[in-house]
Amino acid sequence: MTFRYDFAPTPFGDALAVFSDEGIVRFDLSESEDPSVPWLLEDVSRRLHAVPEPAPGAADELAHLLDDYFEGAPIRFDEQLRLDWRLVDGFSSAALHTICDIAWGETMSYGEVAVRAGHPGAARAVGTACRLTPFSIIVPVHRVVRSDGSPGHYGAHPERKRFLLDLEATARG
Repeated sequence: MTFRYDFAPTPFGDALAVFSDEGIVRFDLSESEDPSVPWLLEDVSRRLHAVPEPAPGAADELAHLLDDYFEGAPIRFDEQLRLDWRLVDGFSSAALHTICDIAWGETMSYGEVAVRAGHPGAARAVGTACRLTPFSIIVPVHRVVRSDGSPGHYGAHPERKRFLLDLEATARG
């Protein structure tokens, strides 16, 4: 199994994309110039038991989909890209697969996701799955909100979550 990485442009900067032979294994909004990128690659290497090699152009298809998404097209990334789920297991996998079904421009509470993923009362675990997702934007964890409808956080960047929610709400019209 070979692993490759590239960067894809987003309004937040060039984001890290790691690919396996099976599909995209990680997409992280850490910018290419972000000092955490070497740590992220080291973490991915440790978890995959292989060192991803730089592969300019590997993220071209993803970059085109991201362009369309940020222009307001209701892209469902999990239907357009092959996802390699090897970095996700257990309830996190069930939660993230459930989140894939949240429609463009819609939201669901952490508790609602827990119920649909088969574990009522596991809202906090849904939050953890969202926080640790290896598929930022691709799995739309930004569509998961607090039970009062407020957005909550998006890692260390709640402004990005607001941006994504506003983008989808505006494009939905």
